Amino acid sequence: MANTSDIRKGLCIRYNNDIYKITEFLHVKPGKGPAFVRTKLKSVTTGKVLDNTFSAGHKIEDVRVETRSYQFLYADGSTYHFMNTDDYNQIALQESALDAPQLLKEGEIVTIMFNTEDSMPLSVDMPASVILEVTHTEPGVKGNTATNATKPATVETGASVNVPLFINEGDKIKIDTEKGNYMERAKE
Repeated sequence: MANTSDIRKGLCIRYNNDIYKITEFLHVKPGKGPAFVRTKLKSVTTGKVLDNTFSAGHKIEDVRVETRSYQFLYADGSTYHFMNTDDYNQIALQESALDAPQLLKEGEIVTIMFNTEDSMPLSVDMPASVILEVTHTEPGVKGNTATNATKPATVETGASVNVPLFINEGDKIKIDTEKGNYMERAKE
């Protein structure tokens, strides 16, 4: 058993007869009244996201997890296939288990969390950022750089990302997987 002081991003807890992964949290200590923790929970079985508030000191049932490195092989509709990088065993997961499936390219190494009790995969953690090639974008207008103007660009996985005007087709860009935002142009 854990309590609210143990809450952190990525923690898996048992709540309302389901297993949830904490995606966001905020400890709040108002001037009046008791402290509490606001959380955003994502169900690892259905993918449903819900907001919940725990009062300070509330007991929560955490789920013991084990993480393993897997390589993304390919997607077949809404089923994503991964291979363990240690023993080459393959598993297939539904799209709802992934946080940012549109940024996943073949060969990418991800971390998959497993429940230690029944060895069921719980969620897929993407790397903090990915480097993808821009496959389509409109050319930037010369001289239109006074403001932080952006334009839509399609990357090799098919995802659409807003990028600065100086980015052209064929450029490799670094994308934040948590928010899906452009970070910088990748160094070759």
